[in-house]
Amino acid sequence: MTKEHLRAMSPAETEILRLVWQLEEATVQGVCEALPPERKIAYKTVQTLLRRLEEKGYLQHKTEGKAHVFVPAVHREQVVRRTVLDFVDRLFGGDPKPLMQFLAKDGHLEAKDLDELKKLIDNP
Repeated sequence: MTKEHLRAMSPAETEILRLVWQLEEATVQGVCEALPPERKIAYKTVQTLLRRLEEKGYLQHKTEGKAHVFVPAVHREQVVRRTVLDFVDRLFGGDPKPLMQFLAKDGHLEAKDLDELKKLIDNP
């Protein structure tokens, strides 16, 4: 499976993948410890989610002693790009303007954020 054809992730898988990106490499225990305290996910559930992400092509692992150390198999930017473009395509028929209008109005952006966006528009 190519990286362009990665299977969709569940919200729980997305949360775990974000943690692995932040940690750069992680064991099941490391991911469990990185979860917010209010987020009660069992060790076995984290293990299952990591294995699913590996099966889907988002992670790979190396073995260190008895532990599996998971590392990203794809860059965060690749996944964000594919996910956002897919979202815009499905919800807005490929037109990003309604999404940008929504974010500008209701996205809790500050004036400095809007200034940065204006610069991006002026200098693509």
